[in-house]
Amino acid sequence: MKYFWTGVVGLGLVFGPWVRVAGGSGGAGGGQEVNVAQLDGKSLMAMVASRENEATTHRGRYMYLSVERSDRTGGHEWTERVAETAWGKVRYLIAEDGQPLAADRLASERTRIEDEGKNPEIFKQEEAGKMEDEQHARQMMALLPKAFLFDQPQSEGGFWRINFHPNPQYQPSGMEEKVLHAMSGSVLVDGKSIRTHELEGRMPQDLSIGFGMLATIHAGSNFSTVRDHIDGYDWKTTLVHTDINGKALFLKTVARKQEAKHTEFKRIPEGISVADAVKMVEAD
Repeated sequence: MKYFWTGVVGLGLVFGPWVRVAGGSGGAGGGQEVNVAQLDGKSLMAMVASRENEATTHRGRYMYLSVERSDRTGGHEWTERVAETAWGKVRYLIAEDGQPLAADRLASERTRIEDEGKNPEIFKQEEAGKMEDEQHARQMMALLPKAFLFDQPQSEGGFWRINFHPNPQYQPSGMEEKVLHAMSGSVLVDGKSIRTHELEGRMPQDLSIGFGMLATIHAGSNFSTVRDHIDGYDWKTTLVHTDINGKALFLKTVARKQEAKHTEFKRIPEGISVADAVKMVEAD
């Protein structure tokens, strides 16, 4: 089940009726005009997937403020300054449950991240697994056109909403694909850039894997992510919601809950070192 969680969240970590598929905010290309109103859901999703894939080659690095309550934070609300590097994210905890850290805990947190700066190879090793998770999420994103059927896009202001539901002809392989394939939801596509603004999914009924002996994911389990345009090609995740419940092998409880909000994005150097990222989150 490990990759299902990252696949679900990553589908977000991953779109006027006339749109210019060209340069500008979040776009690049030869300036061909596309009548989105005449596209079916599958065609628009294919265009979105192509645009998202293209954008990965232009992605910049950012520092931002993260407020998160999740399994990782032990159910507490953590406020962290986060800096992106080529090897992973440097996180600096500055508040818990809305209160600044006590002096002794803040000192311990400084020691922790300064050790990351002094020992970047250890940091890179620890973050390598998370980078693999992001790659797996992109692979899961590529499944969308195959695993789902898409309704006709519906206009919502400057966006287009595409509802999706499982394609009965698709045969998922692996546990995470089976869970993803059982969900229904929608994608909200930005009409100017043809980029994903919002992705949400919900389990309409219980899903049993291996007759329930391997896992059962309960009806009502759901996720959503919101992304906003920051600069140039860059769209960043600003809101994350995950609420997955069920049980796995030997009746072990399966639960994944996360609420996160990301704000105050600032562009940082593309080739920033781990040590410089540490200094940056401490100094900001």
